[in-house]
Amino acid sequence: MKDYLIKALGYNGQVRAYAVSTTETVGEAQKRHYTWPTASAALGRAMTAGVMMGAMLKGENKITIKIEGGGPIGTILVDSDAKGAVGGYVTNPQTHFDLNAHGKLDVARAVGTDGMLTVVKDIGMRENFTGQTPLVSGELGDDFTYYLVTSEQVPSSVGVGVLVNPDNSIKAAGGFILQLLP
Repeated sequence: MKDYLIKALGYNGQVRAYAVSTTETVGEAQKRHYTWPTASAALGRAMTAGVMMGAMLKGENKITIKIEGGGPIGTILVDSDAKGAVGGYVTNPQTHFDLNAHGKLDVARAVGTDGMLTVVKDIGMRENFTGQTPLVSGELGDDFTYYLVTSEQVPSSVGVGVLVNPDNSIKAAGGFILQLLP
């Protein structure tokens, strides 16, 4: 099945929702960069959030996300636009750890928590809009939630996930953003 993005508005325009399936996109990134499972999950989560945040833009506007958490994975960079195009890169794609205490890929350990999430929006003006918040968990969904609530001041909830097969291929990837609008 092809990747897709669903946008929804409800409760008289008071709630905005995005849901996305990014399995093929994250799978392609895994193949191109030969990422190992934990790096695949981190890059895939960031790319999934990037697709949805890009969908919040209009026209030719673009967004760049940079995650620097001080972990062994290094920097994660994601570029996205309003039309759904997304690309990503991770400094150390062959990063992997044993499962964490919850039986999940240890993305927080790979990303680290001693750093920043930076979002640069090119909205066609002379200066780009740049927002930055500290990483709160390294799990990325929580970090994007914190960014949207703190920097953009929109009550939000972000969930992103990537399931990796034993052969390192991507089984499933996707996410959601829910926001309360003024």
